[in-house]
Amino acid sequence: MKSQPLDPASPTKQISVLLAEDNTNFRKSLKLLVELDGDIEVVGEARNGCDAVRLSKRLLPEVIVMDMAMPLLNGLQATRQIMETSPSTRVVILSAHAEPEYVIQAMKSGASGYLIKQSSTDFVPAAVREVRNGNAYFSASFSTVLRSQCQNLFGQSESLKKKSARLFDRQTP
Repeated sequence: MKSQPLDPASPTKQISVLLAEDNTNFRKSLKLLVELDGDIEVVGEARNGCDAVRLSKRLLPEVIVMDMAMPLLNGLQATRQIMETSPSTRVVILSAHAEPEYVIQAMKSGASGYLIKQSSTDFVPAAVREVRNGNAYFSASFSTVLRSQCQNLFGQSESLKKKSARLFDRQTP
């Protein structure tokens, strides 16, 4: 589902994006895709994790679209370093890995989104917009896993609340 192109006369601020992807052809295609609607501007391109860290410090993009598997520093390592120096920057991880463990590692590294490369190209602009606005964005294939993990955490949280309430009741005279 593509959004409609913006009116060129519209004063909408463009979202600054850094693309970090070691495959040149995929990176160029991704650039064309994200800039298509007109509200996203690619301000830099990195071929490896070290370049992504360096360029993020210099260009200060609002969002980084980061490949997980890159030379020198992988996407998770680069994301951790970027979050240390620029915690307001949002990172969307692109990965060929669809296993939930990878999503968890990406979130622990500070990423705000996770997309599967094979099915993500239509969703990258939407992900950029969402994470820039402070939201999370994940490939649809993770929704069931994430929902059940949240339910497990919520269930544990409720259980802990009940236990601490009983403990508090015992301690009050």
